[in-house]
Amino acid sequence: MTATGTYLPKPGAAPLLRMIRAQAALETRMLLRNGEQLLLTVVIPSLVLVLFSSVDIIDTGATGVAGSAVDFLAPGVLALAVLSTAFTGQAIATGFERRYGVLKRLAVSPLPRWALMAAKTCAVLVTEILQIVLLTAIAFALGWSPHGNPLAVASLLILGTAAFSGLGLLMAGTLKAEATLAAANLVFLLLLVGGGVIVSLDKFPGGVRGVLELLPISALSGGLRDVLQDGAGMPWRDLGILAVWAVLGLGAAARFFRWE
Repeated sequence: MTATGTYLPKPGAAPLLRMIRAQAALETRMLLRNGEQLLLTVVIPSLVLVLFSSVDIIDTGATGVAGSAVDFLAPGVLALAVLSTAFTGQAIATGFERRYGVLKRLAVSPLPRWALMAAKTCAVLVTEILQIVLLTAIAFALGWSPHGNPLAVASLLILGTAAFSGLGLLMAGTLKAEATLAAANLVFLLLLVGGGVIVSLDKFPGGVRGVLELLPISALSGGLRDVLQDGAGMPWRDLGILAVWAVLGLGAAARFFRWE
């Protein structure tokens, strides 16, 4: 205590960026320590890539070229990794944090609601980097030969992460934990089949395909496939779809997210 009656260090909240950085580091450690999360985010995408690239189980639409199956599947599996981490895993983990009162305690801290969402999204990005490194190494071992602009790939992955993160947080912040668990896993399975991840959208009827193409997973997997398999330029249409989902998802999550 100083002579003027003030206390040192001066009490109060830490700078906002420091709070977000500390919370993001905590969220990352929690993600990497959770065995169920690792199964969802690492093991399942890796198994999908290896299994469907090595065994002729489904018609990927790519035949007659060495390594063509993995060329088709690798972009979709990268999209699946984003879905599993940013949406399914985050929704389930956050839903149970809300149920057990973790978020209620955070609500009385100086950390704003949007800053918590930003920290969780940063943690997801770190996890995704590890996923992408692992899946890329596996794909190369299976004969993958990617093309295209790395900037386009990064833009798709970042916008896809923002879109799925917003949707996952919206689900976790509005539904009960058990409902979030069931809904997140159901959506994961439906999008795995109908999102262009392992089955080409060309296999669906025209009307159904038109609707599916507007989903964030379809935009992400389709955009990545256009760039990495076909060497296309910046996929503006897919980026636009992901941007709309990101704005709507994050905006709705910030508006309707309940701490308890």
